[in-house]
Amino acid sequence: MGRFFKDFKRFFNYIVYSSKAELKSEVADSFLSWLWWFLDPLLYMMVYSFIALVVFNSKVPYFPVFVFLGLNTWQFFNKTLKASVKLVQGKKMIVTKVYVPKYMFVFEKMGVYGFKMVVSNLLVVITMIGYHVPLTWRVVWVIPITLVLVVVTFGISTIVMHFGVFVEDLLNVITVVLQMGFYLSGIFYSIESIGTVVKGRVPEPYGTLLVKINPMALLITDLRRVLLYQQSPHWVMLIIWFFVGLLLSFIGTKIIYKYENSYVKVI
Repeated sequence: MGRFFKDFKRFFNYIVYSSKAELKSEVADSFLSWLWWFLDPLLYMMVYSFIALVVFNSKVPYFPVFVFLGLNTWQFFNKTLKASVKLVQGKKMIVTKVYVPKYMFVFEKMGVYGFKMVVSNLLVVITMIGYHVPLTWRVVWVIPITLVLVVVTFGISTIVMHFGVFVEDLLNVITVVLQMGFYLSGIFYSIESIGTVVKGRVPEPYGTLLVKINPMALLITDLRRVLLYQQSPHWVMLIIWFFVGLLLSFIGTKIIYKYENSYVKVI
């Protein structure tokens, strides 16, 4: 792990520069430019809110904020993971000319989508103010929940990136798995009951079980608990998933260090 931290410190400026460059290139030819970073999640929130409130007559309190939190968290994980599958191939010009630890490309994508998540969460704050959501000191628990999200996303993405070099159809498989994960993570519905505030859509004990085995369902549920409903997160499961994320990160970086020299031959 000493090599990991040494390389991270060495290539940190590369991560920052590359993330900024990609963000600028995304909006360079767009008429609305950076406004799309706000409009994209906002439009999705409006669509899901309309479907749930009008079509399915949802009674979840603060529902637009409820959807916004789930969608922002999911998009960070989903987009980073999908981008990681073909990340090495997409960086062919760099990989074939200079040495960069390949997991740095994952950090770069996390920087891009993390920035977008922060921008989108500014809209969450505005929406919470508009709906007069009461805040308590429990909002500080957003920090450890976000840390678990980052660690788990990085760990899974590094492993996916490695196998994406050698398995041509992995992106198709990942897309299907993520689509299933979207519906099983409670983006626009509550998986488990949150006290007397929200009734879970998945019957017990399956709702609680799903939250425990699905890290995204856990993280989304806990963000809603601490921000919207003044309740505590699932501390035990958060700690477990934090260490699982660390283990996955260790395995992913170890595999990349071992096989990254062979990536050039494959791509």
